[in-house]
Amino acid sequence: MPLYKTITPNSQTTVKIWKITERYEALLQPLTLRAESMKRVVGMKSELHQRGFLSVRHLLAEFGYTDADLYYDENGKPHLKDGKFISITHSFTFSGVIVSDSVVGIDIEKQRQKIAVIAHKFIGYEFDYLVTTAEDYINKLTVIWCIKESLYKLFATPGMLFREHFLVIPFMLKDEETIAWIDYEDRKHRYETRFFEFEGFTCAYVC
Repeated sequence: MPLYKTITPNSQTTVKIWKITERYEALLQPLTLRAESMKRVVGMKSELHQRGFLSVRHLLAEFGYTDADLYYDENGKPHLKDGKFISITHSFTFSGVIVSDSVVGIDIEKQRQKIAVIAHKFIGYEFDYLVTTAEDYINKLTVIWCIKESLYKLFATPGMLFREHFLVIPFMLKDEETIAWIDYEDRKHRYETRFFEFEGFTCAYVC
């Protein structure tokens, strides 16, 4: 399937999402990959991960980039050679890329009941305002996880913890936006976050 969704939150930022319906061979055939990238994708044990990796390269092409335009730093954070900021995500049958003139982060997660089992590991302050109805609870947990994962990708600093260092301000699912804070080593950073739900998945991105 071609591009699933394009969002332009502001004039300097674009989000693109791909629905992965193609098989591995169909995704690979039109791409030109660096030897390093080819080695990486061939070494993946799961075809689901292979397809996610390749779909991200198709999203890069939608932005006008190739695999050779992307590189990763020592913390695993992706960068573009032209100096624009990028963040990447994929989950099961969806992948997403955000590109901006300023630092950004993005995450997509499938909405699943089992997130409640690990909630205590990434939720602290947020427990105070979460509704306890089952559907809203799981969906709001997923939003919070996606926002915190996006913040982690954006800040890319080893030692940061979701529960202790990231705060998500109360929100309603219908609002599709909220404020989040990073509180780390006596420094506070405020970020605008947006989120939306689709086909049993949640996507959040941070600018």
